[in-house]
Amino acid sequence: MSFCAEFIRLSSTVAVIALPFRRPTVTDASEGRGQVGGRCLPWRFEEVVRRREWFIVNGTPTIVLVHGAFADSSGFNAVAKRLVADGYPVVAAPNPLRGLAFDASHVKALLDSIEGPIVLVGHSYGGAVISAAAEGNTNVKALVYLAAFVPETGESAQALVERFPGSTVGESLKPVPLPDGQVDLYIDPKVFHPHFAADVSLEEATLYSITQRPATGAALGEPATGPQAWHTIPSYNLISGADRIIPPPTQEFMALRSGAKTQVVEGASHMVFVSRPGATVALIETAVQEQTTPQ
Repeated sequence: MSFCAEFIRLSSTVAVIALPFRRPTVTDASEGRGQVGGRCLPWRFEEVVRRREWFIVNGTPTIVLVHGAFADSSGFNAVAKRLVADGYPVVAAPNPLRGLAFDASHVKALLDSIEGPIVLVGHSYGGAVISAAAEGNTNVKALVYLAAFVPETGESAQALVERFPGSTVGESLKPVPLPDGQVDLYIDPKVFHPHFAADVSLEEATLYSITQRPATGAALGEPATGPQAWHTIPSYNLISGADRIIPPPTQEFMALRSGAKTQVVEGASHMVFVSRPGATVALIETAVQEQTTPQ
């Protein structure tokens, strides 16, 4: 089997994400495949890439997805597939999970490389990251928080999670000391399903517990510094109504304080974007329509 044929076969099983960074050249379409920069692309990806210039000219925003702690970008697969199918370019940003200022600087650099309007989405700790990363970027038209931290200057994720009772995060953590004196924190796989992903199937939750990426204790304890972008950029907040990591009262407090347009998903766990991709995409697309569509 040729490389291109194998790539196309494998790509049918994973999320396809359009990267709107530079103008591609599409060739070899007559044989049912496309190449961008010498890389073979499946048809459905090629069609999104083919329309990239149209996206920019017509002001279609890029959706940037930022994962939180104890996760990686693969959790956004279902959301990304739906957004791509609806015609949006999508970028799933890698979040280092090493420290709030450090992580925000990495996401900020990615945002600076994207042409045109952006709708920036963050889950959990990713909410704190996007609040810092978007500050001063006039291309970011809306912030969307998914069961996320929305800190004010001086607040950390740890302090916010302790503000109201109901979080199981403290009893769920499994620390791994590092050679430099830092500590990596994981959600203990034994409690990942009931505490982190109760409305996701046990099979899926088990896989997510295996592939989770740790955050340092310093990252979760580091206070936000400088102006927070939600003060100046319209925000939207999806609250997970049965969250056992960030209690719903904590999420509601942050959403109210930020003036966000808010939707509560009753019965949803902390992994609301995995268990309820339809509700997640609907809120993202509401932000797109209200903040980037000419009135």
